[in-house]
Amino acid sequence: MAGQLEILTAIRELTNTKQLDKSELHGLLFDGITAALAKKHGPTVQAEVSIDVVAEVTDPAREVSLEEARFEDPEFQVGDVLEEPVDFAEFGRMAVLAAKQRIIQRVREGERTKIRDEFSSRVGDLLSGEVQQIERGKLVIMLNKFREAEAVIPYREQNHREHFHQGDPVRAVLKRVEETPKGPRLMLSRGDPMFVKALFKLEVPEIQQGIVEIRAAAREVGNRTKIAVFSRDDSVDPVGACVGLKGSRVQAVVNELQGERIDIVPWSADPERFAKLALAPARVARVFSDAATKTIQAVVDEDQLSLAIGRNGQNVRLASELTEWKIELYSSREWMERGSDQQIFAPLPGEVEQNVNPRLAEIEGLEPATVAVLEEAGYRTLDDIIDLEREDFLRLAGIAPEEADRLMTIIDELTTEEGSGEEPSAADASEVPEPPQNEDRSADSGTIGSDGGAGDATNATDGDSSAESDAAAAETSGRGKRKGE
Repeated sequence: MAGQLEILTAIRELTNTKQLDKSELHGLLFDGITAALAKKHGPTVQAEVSIDVVAEVTDPAREVSLEEARFEDPEFQVGDVLEEPVDFAEFGRMAVLAAKQRIIQRVREGERTKIRDEFSSRVGDLLSGEVQQIERGKLVIMLNKFREAEAVIPYREQNHREHFHQGDPVRAVLKRVEETPKGPRLMLSRGDPMFVKALFKLEVPEIQQGIVEIRAAAREVGNRTKIAVFSRDDSVDPVGACVGLKGSRVQAVVNELQGERIDIVPWSADPERFAKLALAPARVARVFSDAATKTIQAVVDEDQLSLAIGRNGQNVRLASELTEWKIELYSSREWMERGSDQQIFAPLPGEVEQNVNPRLAEIEGLEPATVAVLEEAGYRTLDDIIDLEREDFLRLAGIAPEEADRLMTIIDELTTEEGSGEEPSAADASEVPEPPQNEDRSADSGTIGSDGGAGDATNATDGDSSAESDAAAAETSGRGKRKGE
């Protein structure tokens, strides 16, 4: 009786430790007892195992004479099956070891299957644990929620500015699941760009909800990382969501990366615009692309060239990896010396028609009925009506004197160059808003340094806004000339 109680206790302990359900437990016990019976009665033994761990078996040779069978029961006939109850006390040492070995084997197979099913679909997820052992630079990790899993961080997947000791808590991203003779092994990483993505997913709720997405990432471990973010909601700024209030979200990621600098730029489907944003914090004057060779030629001012290249070429190298295009940098002087027919500060394709010479339907303030009358007369863009006088509009059927006056006012507003040759008065100077303070910029910055403040790159959109301001200046200047003519 004592032996049966010990067996039941061992079974309960096995069930709790290995988290086995009822069906798995029955399968383990059946295999174990079958192995023990095969050790005692031969490999051809047939057995039935009930839930209360009682076995009924036939003889080892599977056959018995009718006379021998009738010693047990006089009513036996040829073809009947002789069943013999076997008590645990009758098992020998070898049979018990065989049962133990079979149960251990089944438990390990079950653990391997669970690990494979649990983690095969979790590549890219952040896992936490503690350093269990350090072997030749490799970190062996015991996971917090799945201690049976074998998890390691290879030497090449570590940040070599970090140093861990046995028992230290650690977080890493699951990079892949490898199959080994001992079962699946979880390969973790702290040096892959996926680790930075997983940290941002942990810190930024918008990424968890699927509103903001990290479309691309490039990293030089321990030095700098660039990520490109995209928002599916126009009302959510992806860069601001990742930076957080006063840089709180990105600072938490920087702390986990031991002070590694992070550049956050908006993602764009246009390779030219994406390359311009990826070269932040440098301000790019113009970019030209060659789709056949996947090459971007970026032109920057002389004072921006060193910033665009970065330390040992790091900035342009990461930007090229981020955009997956080859980027060639030129200063404005080098570009002119090359004798290129592309003008550095010319408006981008499509911007001339959209900004300098808009269609009448795109001009704010023009009524649809007035636009229809003008288009019927052959006037379709601003350049078509810019030289017309009030009398010319009155000759058109459907244009009243009030509407003609309004058209002249709109043309004056669109073509008059603001502040042409006049010094601002004292009253005007008092109304000029003061520039924002430096501490306010740090909250919206797309780059953060190891000290927690703004890094050497300001907001990732600054480079683009510079190009837009140049285009706006060219637009205003061109319209002023037309007015002067």
